[in-house]
Amino acid sequence: MTDQTPNPFDALGGGGFDMNALLQQAQQMQERLEDAQTQLADTTVEGTVGGGVVTVTVNGVGELVGVAIREGGFDGSSAEDLADLGDLIVAAYRDGKARADALASKTLGPLAGGMPGLGG
Repeated sequence: MTDQTPNPFDALGGGGFDMNALLQQAQQMQERLEDAQTQLADTTVEGTVGGGVVTVTVNGVGELVGVAIREGGFDGSSAEDLADLGDLIVAAYRDGKARADALASKTLGPLAGGMPGLGG
């Protein structure tokens, strides 16, 4: 008496399932994702508010890498002026972060679709 269990991968068609091909695709996807992340970390965008009074530089992964305050924009003579400056820096960062997120979405979008042939 021969007990043969059907191969569940036969349903995929093409005579079987090639695990090596799947692993190779996964490795290629991982390499492309790492390359894209490196590219994003090396790319910068700016966020600005107040007509350029405060400009921040944010890299493609959302890290704040620079702050520029236009000369004459603030005298810093009162606590209120300094609080306003803090608020403008936060607002400029939010603008820069939104731009960085859009860049990341555009860059990583094609990689987020999953591997070909797996319906991802």
